[in-house]
Amino acid sequence: MTPALILAPPLFTMGMTGLTFHRKHLVSALLCIEGMLLTLYMMLALMTEVQHFTNTSILPIILLTLAACEASTGLALLVASSRTHASDHLKNLSLLKC
Repeated sequence: MTPALILAPPLFTMGMTGLTFHRKHLVSALLCIEGMLLTLYMMLALMTEVQHFTNTSILPIILLTLAACEASTGLALLVASSRTHASDHLKNLSLLKC
């Protein structure tokens, strides 16, 4: 087992705790989600390499594509919220406002 596979679960857990405890700003929440997705990408890529599966080698590429789409959607939401609310504080945002 490689050291990266040993460090991957604590990295994912750190991203999850960062998302639950430090979600004051939208940027910090998006960075925690991005870190969790990159940890999953690293785990999938290493597991595919270690176990020599040829039929699952496309899964890390699909996950990286989804992570890029998530990042672009998050940045679009950040720009839209900063234009309408003049800040990225999550406590100022309300889904009930138009």
